[in-house]
Amino acid sequence: MLSVQNVSGGYSQEAVLKDISFEVQSGELFGILGPNGSGKTTLLKMISGIVPIGKGDIFIKGKRLQEFNSKQLAQIIAVLSQHSSQSFSYTVKETVSLGRYAHQTGWFQTWGEKDERILQRVMEQTGITSLQAKSIQELSGGEKQRVFLAQALAQEPEILLLDEPTNHLDLSYQKELLDLLKYWAKETGLTVLSIFHDLNLAGLYCDRLLLLENGRININHIPNEVLREEKIREVYHTEVLKHPHPKIAAPQMVLLPEEKLDRKKVHIDESLLVITKEFIELKAPSPLRTMSSGVIGSGTGWHQAFVNRHVDKDYNCSDHRREMADFLKVNGFEPSETVGMMTAVVLLDAAYKHIEHAGFSLFVVVTAGVGNAVDASKSFQHSFEQVPGTVNTWIFVNGELTEEAFIQSIMTATEAKAKALHDLRIMDCVTGTIATGTSTDSILIAATQTGERLEFAGSITDLGKLIGKAVYECTLEGIQKSIKRKGL
Repeated sequence: MLSVQNVSGGYSQEAVLKDISFEVQSGELFGILGPNGSGKTTLLKMISGIVPIGKGDIFIKGKRLQEFNSKQLAQIIAVLSQHSSQSFSYTVKETVSLGRYAHQTGWFQTWGEKDERILQRVMEQTGITSLQAKSIQELSGGEKQRVFLAQALAQEPEILLLDEPTNHLDLSYQKELLDLLKYWAKETGLTVLSIFHDLNLAGLYCDRLLLLENGRININHIPNEVLREEKIREVYHTEVLKHPHPKIAAPQMVLLPEEKLDRKKVHIDESLLVITKEFIELKAPSPLRTMSSGVIGSGTGWHQAFVNRHVDKDYNCSDHRREMADFLKVNGFEPSETVGMMTAVVLLDAAYKHIEHAGFSLFVVVTAGVGNAVDASKSFQHSFEQVPGTVNTWIFVNGELTEEAFIQSIMTATEAKAKALHDLRIMDCVTGTIATGTSTDSILIAATQTGERLEFAGSITDLGKLIGKAVYECTLEGIQKSIKRKGL
């Protein structure tokens, strides 16, 4: 559909763009990225024919750009600029109708049924039907942006050029607009080239991304390759981290504010632990990076409060997450900042241990019982029954963990827990074999993310050795206390 071949040029003798080459296929949503002054808008203006090409060629549908007259070009390409303006007091409908000019014929332009049908359709699609009688001057910036988008779509273009299309739009309209553009590209074959300043929107919606730097192409590739931490740091000169979108396969970037990088060093140990009959509580001096399977605060995040709540064995609630959140609020905890677990174990039997190592340390808390012990290798013989957690393990690391270390910490802790059950010969009552855990165990790994950087937590690493020792010993102690209490 579009081929840019060795293009250079700009507004003066000194070229803004230098030797730019890329192709965009029909139906693609193609994103253009780059810091201010990198040549993004100039490139769009060259493709639309506004700025002349210094060197090289641009081909549209196999034909050189210069071979089209302005009306022919307007029938193929529509443009929504970053600073669209309207100096006349036209109504919204009149403004959108200007997009049909390229399809009018004769000296006296006529307005037909097809024009009206297209006009109403694009106004509905952009959410401005109710505004059509209003003056364009009365609208907000976001409303005006949607009007000018509708005007561009009224041209029925094959190529749509957008310069920051989400400029002035709130979140809901950003999503609606980009969902609509994606749909048009996929269903109608519309080719969309759009400049983005928001890297995350570009990563979510674009099929490919072109990253410009100082007028040259840095990279032209799929979003996952373009949006790399080192690449974005190099081009934008700012600290970022890359992480996957939680729902779809799309890369996302997060900024790292300077004042947040210098985190105050905190230390987690038994001095912060409070144990009552109702719940175990630990409040950290500042939020900790967490990975957990808690009722509240599951997955990954940042949390400052940690609660392990005692409930009866026959606890049954249709919405245990909501009930747990209500419990936390009543007791002065903010659910969004808390990892909350439940256990049927008597909390006074909790076992905990703090271990120091050169450069970092570890604090582990375990509540353990074996009432619903299960051999995971034979768990298919059990019927599913949701009961309160039995072996709940908290691991606090005074150090900085990588993503690998978080996952390996869970693996090492699980191995140590299984070994403790094996050595105590805790049996799965259904299968008659040694249990590996219980049916509703929960785990938390929390790190201060200050101090020594710990890359790995496998069983033979320094961190893994501490986790293995502390979890094993605390699980043993917790189970032994529970057994003793029951008089078994």
